[in-house]
Amino acid sequence: MVEDRLLIWKFKLGNRDALRRIYEKYKNDLLKLAVALTNDVNTAEDVVQDVFVSFAQSAARIQMSGNLKKYLATCVANRIRNRKRDQQRHEASGIEDSDCVISGAKRPEQWAILSEEMELLCRAMAQIPYEQREVIGLYMQGSMTFRQIAKVRNASINTVQGRYRYGLNKLRSILNSEV
Repeated sequence: MVEDRLLIWKFKLGNRDALRRIYEKYKNDLLKLAVALTNDVNTAEDVVQDVFVSFAQSAARIQMSGNLKKYLATCVANRIRNRKRDQQRHEASGIEDSDCVISGAKRPEQWAILSEEMELLCRAMAQIPYEQREVIGLYMQGSMTFRQIAKVRNASINTVQGRYRYGLNKLRSILNSEV
């Protein structure tokens, strides 16, 4: 936390190494979260890059009062939610959307993501409702509390906990039937 505040301070002063360090420190966690929410490695990479570009462009306006990882995880979830809403608008207007496919590219940061277990988990995550998937991703990968998720989602804590519980039960059911 202290390191993050120091990095943000240096970043606001124009230190590019601070931004690079923030990126290197959190990119894998944010990528895991984005993959869990989108079930598509390419889209997840785009979202994480978009978040960091926006973060870099807003250096002067950043007012951090909490955890940087949670802030960036919330940005990723919001960006994905916006993309999903835009896709629904396009679908409603008759524009076809292609099926969600996991990339076969084998870059170093994707080796862990593209393992057999991760593909199985991604398929299972795709079968649960987005609201449940988002809560599970923010809680597990974003290290957010249910209270923080409720605040971000503008929902009650009971609703968030219910989505988490129902989502995990569905994931267990799906994964037990596939294993």
